[in-house]
Amino acid sequence: MAINIMDNAVLLNLGVALGIGLLIGAERERSKNHVQTSNGQPDNSLAGIRTFTIASMLGAITSWMNFWLMFASLICVAIFASVAFYVRRDERLGLTTEISLLFTVVLGALAITTPVLAASLAVSAAILLSAKEPIHGFVLGVLTKDELNDFLILAGATLIILPLMPNVPMGPFDAINPRNLWLVVILVMAIGAFGHLALRVIGGRIGLPLVGMVSGFISSIATISAMGHRSREMPNLMGSAVAGAVLSCFSTILQITLILVAISQPTLKALAIPLLFGGVAILICGGMLTLNAMHHPVIESGNVSQSFSVKTAFFLAGIIAIVLVISAALNQWFGQAGLVIGSAFVGLVDAHAPTVSIASFVANHQLAASNAGLPILAAFSLNAVSKAITAVVSGGKAFASQVVPCLLIQVTSVWVAYFFNIA
Repeated sequence: MAINIMDNAVLLNLGVALGIGLLIGAERERSKNHVQTSNGQPDNSLAGIRTFTIASMLGAITSWMNFWLMFASLICVAIFASVAFYVRRDERLGLTTEISLLFTVVLGALAITTPVLAASLAVSAAILLSAKEPIHGFVLGVLTKDELNDFLILAGATLIILPLMPNVPMGPFDAINPRNLWLVVILVMAIGAFGHLALRVIGGRIGLPLVGMVSGFISSIATISAMGHRSREMPNLMGSAVAGAVLSCFSTILQITLILVAISQPTLKALAIPLLFGGVAILICGGMLTLNAMHHPVIESGNVSQSFSVKTAFFLAGIIAIVLVISAALNQWFGQAGLVIGSAFVGLVDAHAPTVSIASFVANHQLAASNAGLPILAAFSLNAVSKAITAVVSGGKAFASQVVPCLLIQVTSVWVAYFFNIA
């Protein structure tokens, strides 16, 4: 097969393969000069920058010519690497270089068909190889066995179970989507893990309030559930957990505002003052709780806390499933006339979905903007009720006694501003 010199695409892809070999080879060359074998001699491993570059080009050229030729070259490189490893088995402690060499051949072949993906994988591999000491130090010196088990549970739930979940409505009134419910389970566990990481890196007094505000954009109910579990597990961080739960409610207000900006600005204009009052009220509450937590010394516990509670995640998903069935039944029985009631019950699960629905009605001229405020605020208020119940169930009386008054202040501020605005 004659190579067409004028084929710029092939030349570009070969250049990508060359760069891949140089990148990974340079990292391996530098790495082996800083490593000693078990005999105390410098690591003269089988592959350096030249070998890796040639291996990448070998994969690229053979792949361009014929798939089976590329496969045969990969087998040959694997045999050479195996023989070299066997000869040096008493000196070497791992297979990293040998596996990297085979991976470089594959990346070189991939560069012919998908150069962007191949280059991205090469950079990722080089970073992973270069970060050997930080990764080993983190896994062996920082990460505990329980934290590793929690990470594996979260990874399995996300990468294995989630793709298997049906993404279709089913159950009574077609109200339950198994994939969405499983996403709730993953979300609660992920927020718990995020909060646990913030505890380890930033500290409880600042970490939990920060996690609460950020996670509130995803789900305030899930955030309150995770914070409540954290307060039970680590009572010394009760103040920070409460602050994180309260600040997640500010994120709810902010997200509703952003939804209305994107879908229906007339609805936003009608609700601007209530949303402003509710946002300022809860932000003041959260800020005061955060400052209070910062000024109280935290006695760090010697016990390593659990990253998240699987039981709490499943319990919350079950409650959401029940509410979805009830709200679907109300919508089917009452239809358009039950818009406020249906929105309120959906708000028990999520305040954002009713906001999107009502704003869409206004945008499609099916509902006046002046009439959109009541169903949206009804959903928001019932959502606050769910948050209060979640606070009691997840965090107990001590946690809920601080979160619920803040929720009451926020809801009261919203409704007072609403009635003052329409008066």
